Amino acid sequence: MRRTFDHILLLGRPAAGKSEFIDFMKKTPDEERAEAFGIGRFEELDDFVWLWEKFLEDDLWEKAGHPRVYSLRYDENYGLDPKADRLYDLMLARFNQEVAARYLKRPEFYEEGTLVIEFARGGRQGYAYSLPRLSREILERAAILYVKVSFDESWRRNVARYEEKQKHSILAHMVPRQTMENFYRNDDWDTCTAQKPDGYLTVEDVEVPFVTMGNEPELKERGPLAKRYGPALNRLMELYTAVR
Repeated sequence: MRRTFDHILLLGRPAAGKSEFIDFMKKTPDEERAEAFGIGRFEELDDFVWLWEKFLEDDLWEKAGHPRVYSLRYDENYGLDPKADRLYDLMLARFNQEVAARYLKRPEFYEEGTLVIEFARGGRQGYAYSLPRLSREILERAAILYVKVSFDESWRRNVARYEEKQKHSILAHMVPRQTMENFYRNDDWDTCTAQKPDGYLTVEDVEVPFVTMGNEPELKERGPLAKRYGPALNRLMELYTAVR
């Protein structure tokens, strides 16, 4: 069987296509996914789930007669309070904790497994600031796939997916416009990579391979998606194999 990644850091703006990437890989049989994309039997960690938990806790603080701690509420949606961006640091610390406890202590996981770590960062908490806050143990096994869309396209997809989900669930949510402006309009990925399409980022003296995968126009069919994902992941594996 082809070698598989240990860790993939799946980065990009909200609604850039990270969730669609995960969904595609989940629907691909294990052997085919490993051979075609270098991703083994995979599990994922996404800090959105943890952020959402904190936003719901803020509802409880309000009901208990106290101010919200981290979030602002916009009707049925929540956004991070600009004054509470320290919460992003907590999320990175939680990645370190979860990976150490659930994966690094199980070396057998990496024999055929890949852990996908998914998050978005921007503004003051951009990637130059955030990536060094991940543990060395995560970085030494990692490769980065950055899913690139413009801010305008990120917002368009964010709204479109919310409207589609509203048809099927009362639990539909989206990133509010103010949150998008505060945290994701300014994205420092191109600065971090000097606009190179692939190569290595030096993060705390660890050489981390990366590939920037353009994800416009939006694709929804498996065939075209495979043709977009395949070359990006094959190039990432070339870089990964050279240093791992």
